[in-house]
Amino acid sequence: MRKLLLGCCCCCCWLLPWALCATSRGEKAGGGNGDSLPESIPLGTLPRFLVEPEDSYIVKNNPIKLRCKAMPAMQIFFKCNGDWVHQNEHVLEEHVDEYTGLSVREVLINVSRQQVEDFHGPEDYWCLCVAWSQQGTTKSRKATVRIAYLRKNFEQDPQAKEVPLEGKIILHCRPPEGVPSAKVEWLKNEEPIDPQRDPNVYTTAEHNLIIEQAHLSDSGNYTCVASNVVAKRRSTAATLTVFVNGAWSTWTEWSPCSIHCGRGWQKRTRTCTNPAPLNGGTFCEGTSVQKIVCSSLCPVDGGWEPWNRWSICSSECEHQRVRACVAPEPRYGGKFCEGASQESENCTEGLCIQSQTPLQEVQPQSNRRRGIETNSDVALYSGLGAAVIAVAMLVVGITLYRRSQSEYGVDVIDSSALTGGFQSFSFKAARQGNSLLLNPAMQPDLTVSRTYSGPICFQDPVNKELMTQSPLFDSLPGIKVKVQSSLMVSLGVADGVEYHGRVSSRTYPRNNRGVDKIHARSNASSSQHLPTAVTRAENRTSGIFGCLGGCLEGPTKGVHLLVPLGAIPEGNSWEMYLAVNQGENSLQPEGAEIILSPEVTCGPPGLTLSNPIALTIPHCAMMCSEHWSIKLKRQTLTGKWEEVMLLEDETTSCYCLLDSHSCHILLDHLGTYALVGEAVTECAEKRLKLAVFGRLSYSSLEYNFRVYCMDDIPSTLQEVMSEERSQGGNLLDEPRTLHFKANSYGLQISMLDVPQFLWRIKQLSVFQEFAFSHIWCRNQQPLPCAFRVERFNSATTQLSCKICVRQLKGDEQVFHLNTSILENEREAVHFCAQAASDVATLAGPKTFKIPYSIRQKICSTFDVPSASGKDWRLLAQKLHIDRNLSYFAVRSSPAGTLLDIWEAQHQNDRDLDSLASALEEIGRIQCPASMKTEGDGDESDYNYGG
Repeated sequence: MRKLLLGCCCCCCWLLPWALCATSRGEKAGGGNGDSLPESIPLGTLPRFLVEPEDSYIVKNNPIKLRCKAMPAMQIFFKCNGDWVHQNEHVLEEHVDEYTGLSVREVLINVSRQQVEDFHGPEDYWCLCVAWSQQGTTKSRKATVRIAYLRKNFEQDPQAKEVPLEGKIILHCRPPEGVPSAKVEWLKNEEPIDPQRDPNVYTTAEHNLIIEQAHLSDSGNYTCVASNVVAKRRSTAATLTVFVNGAWSTWTEWSPCSIHCGRGWQKRTRTCTNPAPLNGGTFCEGTSVQKIVCSSLCPVDGGWEPWNRWSICSSECEHQRVRACVAPEPRYGGKFCEGASQESENCTEGLCIQSQTPLQEVQPQSNRRRGIETNSDVALYSGLGAAVIAVAMLVVGITLYRRSQSEYGVDVIDSSALTGGFQSFSFKAARQGNSLLLNPAMQPDLTVSRTYSGPICFQDPVNKELMTQSPLFDSLPGIKVKVQSSLMVSLGVADGVEYHGRVSSRTYPRNNRGVDKIHARSNASSSQHLPTAVTRAENRTSGIFGCLGGCLEGPTKGVHLLVPLGAIPEGNSWEMYLAVNQGENSLQPEGAEIILSPEVTCGPPGLTLSNPIALTIPHCAMMCSEHWSIKLKRQTLTGKWEEVMLLEDETTSCYCLLDSHSCHILLDHLGTYALVGEAVTECAEKRLKLAVFGRLSYSSLEYNFRVYCMDDIPSTLQEVMSEERSQGGNLLDEPRTLHFKANSYGLQISMLDVPQFLWRIKQLSVFQEFAFSHIWCRNQQPLPCAFRVERFNSATTQLSCKICVRQLKGDEQVFHLNTSILENEREAVHFCAQAASDVATLAGPKTFKIPYSIRQKICSTFDVPSASGKDWRLLAQKLHIDRNLSYFAVRSSPAGTLLDIWEAQHQNDRDLDSLASALEEIGRIQCPASMKTEGDGDESDYNYGG
C-alpha cells in the first residue's frame, strides 16, 4: 500500500506543486505515520470550500488579503492569472474539525498594488483557490483584484432651480468616475435625505433626485455626495427655490354709496393674499379695487308753476286765477309748495255795484278791450309760423338744387395706356345707406358724393401693347381689360393694361420736386432722439419717395415699409428711413408681458400723410388668439412707451394684420413701434431659433461648440452670426426652429454620441439646463450654451456627434453634426455672408404687384357702398382681412386701403393668385344676383356695363 501511494505521488509530481511532491517524497524517506491516511477521512469525498476568495480593491498602496478554507483537504494553494502562487507566499493553517474529524486547511496570500499594475491581460487581475483530497481537486470562484479610485469632479453637478409650488422637481447628478462605482446620497442643508420617510421624494437609478410635488419646505441647498472605498466627493450645492405666485382673495362686499344724495360711487377691495407671493413669485395681475357708480334719489321740493290768466269777471265783480305745485312736483319726500294755489280779486277796481247801471256800462268796455288784445296775439304767432315754414322750404330747395347739380353720369374711357399721356376722369359714388360700421360710436359718412378729377400719371408710357383678355376680370362685368398674359398666373408681369369703366382718380405728377427742406431738417433733427444702436449705418436704410410711393427694405430680413400711391402729397419728395434696434431694448415689459418683435423705427416723425403707410415687422409668437394677448406699443418723444392698441380691439386709429411670422401695420404717424404679448394659457408658444457654431480652440486640441437659443427674429439671428463670424466661429448646421411652450418647464441641452476613442468631452459640459424664465423672458437677447471636446491626436480632423435641445413636455430638436475641422470654415462664412444681403429701395408703380389701372378699377367697383354688403366688405372677407372693419370704413377709399395692406402682406412673394381667386369668387357670388334681378329690370351691384 505504501509503495502504491509513493508511486502515485512520484508519477503526479509534474501535475502538482513542487511542495506537494516534496511532501510525498518526505513521507517515503521518513516512513512511520506518513505512509497511511487518517482513518477519519471518508473515502470518496471531494474538498468543499468553507470560505472562498472575494473580489477586492486595493486602496492607495495597501495590499489586500485573499483567504480560502476547504474540508477535507490534503493540500490547498492559490492560482493567480493562470500561474501557481509560490509556496513561500502562502500562509497555511491546519486543524481538525471537532464534529466531523475531517482535516480543515486554510490558506492566505497578499496581493500588492505593484502586482496588479504589472499585470497586462485581457481581463482584470484574478485569483482562485485549488484544494486536493484523495478523490480529486476542487476549485473556488474567481476573485478579481482591482485598484480602487474616485475622480474629483462630478460629471454633472445639480443646478439651481426655481419651481412653482406643487411643481415637479428633478435635480440631476452624475457622480465622478470611480472603481468601485460610487454610491450616491443626497443632502439637504447638510442633512441626509431618506426617501423611505417621504413618499414624495425618491431617487432614480441615474442618481437623480425627484420631488413629485414641491412644497415650501423643500426650499434649500441640495448637495450630491458620491463615495466608495477610496474617498468621498461632494458636488457644488444647488439652491432650490420654491416660489408661490400670488393670487387674489375674494372680493369684499360693496361699500355704501359715498354720498347720501345724488351721484356717488361704491367700491370693493381684494388682497393678493390667497396666497401671497413668496420667494420671488409673481404678484397678482389686475386691480385690487373696483368702483361702480351709485346714485341715491334726493328729495325734490315742490315748486309753483306760473299763475294762470285771470278768469272773466263774475256776477260778483270778481275774477280768479290758479296755479299748481308741479314745477316741479314734490318727490322722494320733498316739501310741498308753500302759499295759496288760488287767488281772487275785484275786477272793476272798486266800481262794481251789484244790480246797478254803472256796473253794466263798465263791463262791456272791459270786455271789448280784452277782445282786442286777444286778436293781436293770434296775428303775431301766425306771422312767426309762416316765416319759419318759408325759411325751411328755402333750405330744402337749396339742398335739392345743389344735389341735382352734383349728380352727373359716369362714362369714362381710359386711353392713357395707349397714348401714354394724361386723361381726365370724373367719378361720383352713388348715395346709399351706410350699413358698414361695426361700432355705432363711430359714424363715418360713406354716403357723401365723391368727385375725382385730374390726370393719371403712368411711370412707363411704353406699356401700351394690348393682347389677350385676362380671366381675372371675368368676375367683374363691365370691366373690359386686355393684358399681355393671363393674370391668373401673375398680374405683375403684364407689359400693358387697358380697361374701360369708372375709376377714382388721384393726381400724380410725372416729375417730383426736390426734397422738401422742412422735412429734411425734421429728418436730421429726429435722429438725435434715436438710440445709438439704431443710428448706426448698418442698422438703418433710407430712400427718397414721392407721390408715386414705393417700398423700403429694412436693414434686416422681414422689416420693410410700403409707401402706397398718393400717401405722400403731390409735389413733395421725402427721404424716409427704417431702423432696427439691435442693442439693448429700451422697452421694458410690464407684468407678464414679453417682447415679441424688434424695436423698429420708421421716420422722419411728424410727416403729414394723405393715406396710411404699411410697416411690416417680424414676430416670434405662434399666433392663436385663444392663447395670446398681443399689444402694439409706440415710443413717445420723451422716450416712454405707450400702448397703441390691443390687436383684438376695434379702433380707427391703427390697423394690425398678424400672420404667422409678421405683423403688418397701417400707420398715420411715423415713429418707433414694437409688439409685446402675454401668454393667456400654458398652450401659448413662441418660436425659438437654434444655431450651432464651432471653432478650434487656441490649444489646437480642443474644439468649442456654442449653441444659441434666441427668439425667432431675423435681426437677432443676423446679430449672432455676425458676432460668431468676428470670433472665427463656423455655422455647423442649418438653424432650426423650436416651439417653446409657456408651461413653466425649462430647456435642456445635451451633447451625445461623441467618439470616445478620438475625442473626450471636457468635464461639466455634457449636459446643461436653463430655467423657464431665462428662456421665456429673454426679450430678444440670445442665450449661448458652450460645450468643449478634446481630441487625443492632432491628426484627428473629423468630428461627429449629436446635440439635443428639448423642453420638458414640449418640442425637441436634434442636430446631427458631422463636420471636418478643416473644411467647415469656408462653408459657414459663405452662409453668414448671405444672411445680410438684398437691401433695396424701390420707388414708383413698378414697386406694386397690382397694376395701377387695375387697382383703380377695383377701387371704383368696391368703394361704392351696398346695402346688401357686396362692396369692399365682401372683398375684405375674401382676402381674409375681415377684422376691425371700422378702420376701413372711415377711409376715403376702403378698397384702396385693403389693397395697400394686401400689398404689404405679399411683398415677399410675387404671386397674385390669392387676389385673383378672391375676385373670381366674388364674381361667382354676384352672378346669381345679376340673373335674379335681370327680370325685374333692376341693376345689379356689380353690373358696370361699358
